Amino acid sequence: MTAFDKHQVAVFRFVRCDFAADTGVAQLVYAFDDGPELIETVTIPGAPFVLDGARAEAVQQALRLLHLIAGVSYYKAGVPDQVRIDSYAIDAATAALVETVYLNGLGEFAYRNGLNLRGRFRLPVEGAPVAAPALGLREHALVAIGGGKDSLVSIEALRTLGIAETVTWIGGSQLIRACAERTGLPILNIGRTLAPELFELNRQGAWNGHIPVTAVNSMIMVLAALLQGVDQVVFSNERSASYGSQIPGTGEVNHQWSKGWAFEQAFGEHVETHIAADLHYYSLLRPLSELAVARQFAKSDFYDAHFSSCNRNFHILGERPVNRWCGVCPKCHFVFLALAPFMPKPRLVNIFGRNLLDDADQAGGFDALLEFQDHKPFECVGEGRESRAAMATLAARPEWSEDALVKRFIQEIQPHLDAGELQVEPLLVLEGEHRIPAAIWERLRADFAA
Repeated sequence: MTAFDKHQVAVFRFVRCDFAADTGVAQLVYAFDDGPELIETVTIPGAPFVLDGARAEAVQQALRLLHLIAGVSYYKAGVPDQVRIDSYAIDAATAALVETVYLNGLGEFAYRNGLNLRGRFRLPVEGAPVAAPALGLREHALVAIGGGKDSLVSIEALRTLGIAETVTWIGGSQLIRACAERTGLPILNIGRTLAPELFELNRQGAWNGHIPVTAVNSMIMVLAALLQGVDQVVFSNERSASYGSQIPGTGEVNHQWSKGWAFEQAFGEHVETHIAADLHYYSLLRPLSELAVARQFAKSDFYDAHFSSCNRNFHILGERPVNRWCGVCPKCHFVFLALAPFMPKPRLVNIFGRNLLDDADQAGGFDALLEFQDHKPFECVGEGRESRAAMATLAARPEWSEDALVKRFIQEIQPHLDAGELQVEPLLVLEGEHRIPAAIWERLRADFAA
């Protein structure tokens, strides 16, 4: 492969995309300038797929949108000013959605690399919109599982309601597989292989950083739902995901933008207007705060020995399933703190293998969660007010109040906080916008509120 200079590339090209119904393999092809093709593959189990006229057209539309959204992994290597689509035309609404995903989804990437992407990524608009028909999809949910507490809460909630579901994940994580198998439900493991050249570009100094992976996974699952003939794609993104980190001099940068409401609303509506009118994309946990989700998870210990929210165990080039919780990353800190008010201390310490709040060396990590002398970490963690309320709850409990970091909170941090804003109960209220189908939400509400 010829040397790659991120400062010299002029054009990023969406070369072509195709799907083989007999094998279930989608190919997504990209290139910089006239350089070598970067070919990503997505493999959806269940082939061969028999696709009639309307469903074949919907699959084609979904494939193109996947091509555009998944391209973010490659575009970011060079972020050139020009973008071309070589093999199909798109309408203005599709261009607007994808541009929004790139601008906001690469917000943290741009901030960390000192780049300004505003107005840079512009797609050519040449097509006219065509209203998506209803396809007669059957009532069944593909539910994304990530191995953490949130998706397990959704899976069990849908089970309680008697909604047929298939537990779905992308990639080869053994941790996620163990969790998925623990549910006892049908599973769907989708394969995704990035173009191997991307790792070579990174070695040659390409721009690198965080991408909106939930947007990519959402689109892959929409394609899978069409192929399976089912009418729901369900994620487990809670209300807190819509709030980013406040960076002095920069404003809000949201690490988990594609887990937030703005993405869910825009993407879900686009799927129904442009791909299939009866395909519903939504997050089952949107009206809940992180603490409300933690309370729900704590009601059962069925997954205690299987789940993990630790990001150190999920890096794309390998994982360490032997130790499900590293105990030092922001996710470990937050999940420990969020669960602590809702479960007996011995149970929580048993899950993590240690008491994170009795380790003075972890003070900086918990300070960031509390937004004390630091901003919220670039991680999928709850709002600062949730962490402060959880810590204040523990401060009032004898079994926690002598632990090193709780004691420090009582002595050094709590005196500076407004006591009226440290209550957990208001944060457990179900509120805010969501896309949960009305019939499901009415029955779910009572279960989540209890």
